[in-house]
Amino acid sequence: MASLPRRGLVPPLLWGLSLFLSLPGPVWLQPSPPPHSSPPTELHPCHTCRGLVDSFNKGLERTIRDNFGGGNTAWEEEKLSKYKDRQHEAPDLFQWLCSDSLKLCCPSGTFGPSCLPCPGGAEKPCGGYGQCEGEGTRGGSGHCDCQAGYGGEACGQCGLGYFEAERNSSHLVCSACFGPCARCSGPEESNCLQCKKGWALHHLKCVDIDECGTERASCGADQFCVNTEGSYECRDCSQACLGCMGAGPGRCKKCSPGYQQVGSKCLDVDECETKVCPGENQQCENTEGSYRCVCAEGYKEIEGICVKEQIPESAGFFSEMTEDELVVLQQMFFGVIICALATLAAKGDLVFTAIFIGAVAAMTGYWLSERSDRVLEGFIKGR
Repeated sequence: MASLPRRGLVPPLLWGLSLFLSLPGPVWLQPSPPPHSSPPTELHPCHTCRGLVDSFNKGLERTIRDNFGGGNTAWEEEKLSKYKDRQHEAPDLFQWLCSDSLKLCCPSGTFGPSCLPCPGGAEKPCGGYGQCEGEGTRGGSGHCDCQAGYGGEACGQCGLGYFEAERNSSHLVCSACFGPCARCSGPEESNCLQCKKGWALHHLKCVDIDECGTERASCGADQFCVNTEGSYECRDCSQACLGCMGAGPGRCKKCSPGYQQVGSKCLDVDECETKVCPGENQQCENTEGSYRCVCAEGYKEIEGICVKEQIPESAGFFSEMTEDELVVLQQMFFGVIICALATLAAKGDLVFTAIFIGAVAAMTGYWLSERSDRVLEGFIKGR
């Protein structure tokens, strides 16, 4: 049998490993978390020690594989095979280092400083239907975290909302009860033995409790209760109500300010039917439950007062012309008119002459409307 490390080296070796294992587990000994997962919890020193031993064993396997993978010489068979045989005869490194020497780990199925058996026994901790907290380490509480549907100290019973569908000395199958049943004898609605919160047992069936008809419901002063399966909801009253018994303005206990009782409903009061806006040039706009005062059309509010809006005059066609430009344009205009009249008169075309004179009169009227004073004065003086 291969010997363990020399006695003189054991205390320093154990002290060094203890210090190493007391630190947070190194990155290369921790499993990589899946993407978008929560940060990993800190590993127990036992898990770190196991990772160290596993890394050592993998390196040892590679060494053996490299040395004995293709050796054919007599020297290799004679010398190196002895080394290989010693490795197979050596005691379990994990047991020696992590459990016996450093006392960080416990055998499978046990937990705590004294390596006590997990609930259900070390052979089948938690009955095989849960996880023993701290199993295999010198920590943890040993409490069983049972799978869904199982419960009890050692997960040997069916949990809340489940029943025993099958059981023998080594096997337990738990199936779900009918929806609102907390305990039952079977999967049917009439197999209920106990009901979940919000339900009442009646002839082996669970019947919904109407909390809104009892004192169990607790809603605010401006809310009303709506029953749901196994529970209830509180919803807001209508804006028209001060307290209500249901949805809408027809279920009010009392009308809110700005509303009045009309038949069985609380309806909005139109405050604008009376003079409520005292400001000059103001008008009233009714709103739901109230009103607001705004400036009348053509007025805008400036520092709390409604002032008439100033509409800018539109610019005329000739408004940007200078006096000299206007004189030249007048001379050109009347020159064209005289030439056209002379030509039509020479041809004896009285109809077109009349039409032309009418068009000129219309244009002259437009021109006069743009610059009436100066144009008329120039026209009279023959400018």
